[in-house]
Amino acid sequence: MKGIFYFLIKHLLRYYNRIYFRNIEVYGYENIPEDGGVLFSPNHQGAFLDPLIIGSMTPKKITSLTRSDVFGGPFQWFLDAFQMLPVYRIRNGYSNLKKNDQIFAQCYELLSKGKYMMMFSEGGHHDEYFLQRLSKGSSRLVFQAQKHYPNKKIYLQPVGINYGHHRQPRCSLHLVFGKPIEINPSLNPKLTEAENINNLREILQERMRDCLWIPDHSEHYGELKNKVNRQTTQMSFYELKDALHKNPSGLPTRKNHSKIVSVLAILLSIPNIFPLWITRKVISKFEDVVFVSSLKYAMGVFFFPLWWFCSGLALAYLFGNPVMTWYLLICIFSLFIRQRFLLL
Repeated sequence: MKGIFYFLIKHLLRYYNRIYFRNIEVYGYENIPEDGGVLFSPNHQGAFLDPLIIGSMTPKKITSLTRSDVFGGPFQWFLDAFQMLPVYRIRNGYSNLKKNDQIFAQCYELLSKGKYMMMFSEGGHHDEYFLQRLSKGSSRLVFQAQKHYPNKKIYLQPVGINYGHHRQPRCSLHLVFGKPIEINPSLNPKLTEAENINNLREILQERMRDCLWIPDHSEHYGELKNKVNRQTTQMSFYELKDALHKNPSGLPTRKNHSKIVSVLAILLSIPNIFPLWITRKVISKFEDVVFVSSLKYAMGVFFFPLWWFCSGLALAYLFGNPVMTWYLLICIFSLFIRQRFLLL
């Protein structure tokens, strides 16, 4: 049952991605190894939106590592169905760290069997385009997996998730799978374990940088960030990355909303005023702004269709099917046009 649920949600999100994002460009599918276990290492700019993107856009089932404090309680069945495994940190209690041994042993076995896994290598999520300094977690995991299964092929796969906007739906998404790191040939028997892990991390850092529009936090970062907008993200990933590096002054800058656009957005909100209000209320409960896009994504895939279905049925009962049809068309098209005005 959990397996069926996983694939239903995976394919639902794969199609929904084409609605939530204005356009999705995927680069480097051919870089994903097919002859061994793969640990995907994406950047982390979108809270729980990031694993949903990777999970829905990769060809096979993927097991994710996430913090242990989200496990347990009423959502445990769904966490298990989504192939999620807990990682215990010192803040979860020193005695719980021992539980990681069993979790990591399970990870080593999965990779040895050619399965997909995912682990975020940055220290935490954020809403900036540049790559944070990577932790050793993913490099240590693949190193230990290779050590336990020396005759198996195991890879570390760099991934770049590039959002055209960190908080607005209907932006562009450029998803880039970089050149994978095959672990065995990358290890030097003359080096210590710590040195080999550090080397893997450095290689991963460089290859993840190749997968991002703006890989570094330079003194010109603010200027470059404003060059990522509705117009420029219509370029291919490599064209935009090259232009940001060589000729950013030639690119248009992200604009601010005019009063007219703000008024139009308010008017276009009227058909969906209730679900938009609920979405804002939900978002206001989270202090971390990185969750904004994730919550809008989740509300869009579940709550908005539920609201349209229930309100549409009520209108069909009261006034007939033609009224319901016009109501649904107005709700959907006004929402899309509203986002067109809001995204600059």
